Amino acid sequence: MVRIKHIAILGFLVILEFLVPSAASAADYKPKDYVWTTQSRNSSESMPCGGHDIGMNVWVEDGDVLFYVSQSGWFDENNTLLKAGRWRIHFDDQPAVGTFEQRLCLDDGAIYITLGDMKIRLWADVADPVVFCDISSKKKVKTTLSYESWRYKDRNITKAECQQTSYKWTLPDGTVTFADSIEVLNNNLHFYHQNRNETVFDYTVKREFLEEVKDQLYNPIGGLRMEGTMKINGLLYKGTHDGEYAGTDYRAWDFCGETKKGVFSICLGKATCSASISKKRSAQWWHQYWQRSWIQTDNQEAAEMVRNYELFRYMLGCNAHGQWPTKFNGGLFTFDPLHVASPPALPNREGATEEIYTPDYRKWGGGTMTAQNQRLVYWPMLKSGDADLLKPQLDTYLRMLPTAKLWAQHFWGHGGACFPEQIENSGLPNPAEYGKPKPGQDRGVGRNAWLEYEWDTALEFCMMALQAREYAPETSWDKYEPLIAECLKFFDEHYQYEANKRGAKTFDANGRLVIYPGSGCETYKMAYNPSCTIAALKAVLEKWGKDSAMLSRIPEIPTRVIGGDTCVAPAIVWERIQNVETPQLYPVFPWRIFGLGLPGLQTAVNTYTKDPHALEMRSSKGWKQDNIWAACLGLTDEARRLNLEKLGSGPYRFPAFWDPGFDWAPDHNRGGAGMIGVQEMLLQETPKGELLLFPAWPKEWNAKFRLHATGGRIVEAKINNGKISLTK
Repeated sequence: MVRIKHIAILGFLVILEFLVPSAASAADYKPKDYVWTTQSRNSSESMPCGGHDIGMNVWVEDGDVLFYVSQSGWFDENNTLLKAGRWRIHFDDQPAVGTFEQRLCLDDGAIYITLGDMKIRLWADVADPVVFCDISSKKKVKTTLSYESWRYKDRNITKAECQQTSYKWTLPDGTVTFADSIEVLNNNLHFYHQNRNETVFDYTVKREFLEEVKDQLYNPIGGLRMEGTMKINGLLYKGTHDGEYAGTDYRAWDFCGETKKGVFSICLGKATCSASISKKRSAQWWHQYWQRSWIQTDNQEAAEMVRNYELFRYMLGCNAHGQWPTKFNGGLFTFDPLHVASPPALPNREGATEEIYTPDYRKWGGGTMTAQNQRLVYWPMLKSGDADLLKPQLDTYLRMLPTAKLWAQHFWGHGGACFPEQIENSGLPNPAEYGKPKPGQDRGVGRNAWLEYEWDTALEFCMMALQAREYAPETSWDKYEPLIAECLKFFDEHYQYEANKRGAKTFDANGRLVIYPGSGCETYKMAYNPSCTIAALKAVLEKWGKDSAMLSRIPEIPTRVIGGDTCVAPAIVWERIQNVETPQLYPVFPWRIFGLGLPGLQTAVNTYTKDPHALEMRSSKGWKQDNIWAACLGLTDEARRLNLEKLGSGPYRFPAFWDPGFDWAPDHNRGGAGMIGVQEMLLQETPKGELLLFPAWPKEWNAKFRLHATGGRIVEAKINNGKISLTK
């Protein structure tokens, strides 16, 4: 597939120089279908399906086909991420047991269900926000199609449900999820949620002392309208009935009749295409999606890991064209919280009959973004060839940029853009996490033991935009230049501002910035020159290449000696340890200052193997990155163990639905971290563009892959019985 001028084999590491882009392989790749032959017990045993910016949980229970529909951006007045609703298809005289199959066809992005005599095809269009359901049978069957809504009335939000909102534990008494408007006109169902003008945004502005600049702030939820229309052929509206599912009451709008063949659609925006056009173009898009990249193995030990990598990549593709990014805490595929495999996530549920957790519930908010977790969803898209899927996330930062700049100017009087760690979709800090500054304290800094002074995560998204130019040079990424410039300016101006507040000198004795007070992730607090922030500034400035003066002011990454060996230090000093992250390894990933083919490899290996905090905090849970660092450092045995754990099947029926970890189910930051770890086991790159094949892949695992590299290159290679070669 590639022409090469030089290959050097070093053990099981191959360095390739001067690769050129290639055409597609002669034979297209077609991923395997994922199939169930028995029905599900509840929504936790659902299967994902989606496209454009829509995600569906699809399952068959007691002979009924059920599915939730979610669309990115359905943020209500409380910034809860609402589902559009639940649909149910009931067929009379169809046995609950008997002929059954539910098949997720990854190659065309659709789910196929065989239920007795009925055959159902369900999919979301890739170009427009619309869902289609195609039903056919050999004979007419009495059918009931129901739209089930738990938002048919106003619902008081209990204190236990506070985490689904942006209020979190500051939830005001009497906070309500307001009812949707639902009506049937001309036998079509219309539903919408119209946000009031007064929302949690207004509460946040007041709590964070911003009322005098309120009219300059970005408000994405005030007055927002979210709506949908279901069009039905062959069935007639018969009225409503009330019921209960998974502990939540609902009202159903029922359409009934006899049908042999028919299609109904659910449009969540403007769409004019027919089902036949949508079926063809959506299948074509998904087929091409799988040609971008793939990983294959015949090794039994690695097979589950590789399969789950692929299933999770499918889930990411379902929000390819969203206005809002895929959420780390469940994405578009959360299910009824009653069935989430983590009872502590639902406090006081046992015996508390007044506390009803609706399908809209998720922990850590709907419109709130925990950037440390969110970034892991998006990093793997570069090597998988899905750089275009970065845009919903990067565009979100662009929309928030004016507010981030205003924050720095309003509270500190300097330039740049300040993006806090727990950030609202408005660009403001989450109001609960912001806390309550005491009189005389700096109101620009949230009073939160975990989050104070943690501002550097935005630099990872800046780096994604910079690297996207190298992975997808055919696309213009220039619109993100202001984001990069303003994020860098903030650190330069803010830490000069802090130094001038403290004393007579702006810089240290070497003319460098002093990053204090700083933060090593959420873990090393009140840190002096945290290594993760310094590495971030160095890496982004070097990649950007437009501010050599600032680059010269960035201090060196701090080190310390442990047992006679030099290791990266979390910071020069810190006040306390607050969480269980390992920011001293961030210079390995995401910043790639240390690693294979880079200087200081042994220092990084020492940090991974000897730092007592790194050892104590090692895990494959949730957003943990040990699997990535092991692969980046060429520690094959560690990479093997941790990535097998990370991408092992979750506790739910669909294997890429992972447990909540530190967040919520299905845990998307676990899936993203797992994808990154596997990619790093297969393919790495030196600063000179040399490619390292299978640098942390066990030699006994036969495999082949297609992944992307800088310069718009596509790399295909295989390892067979320990022998590495290119796929022609």
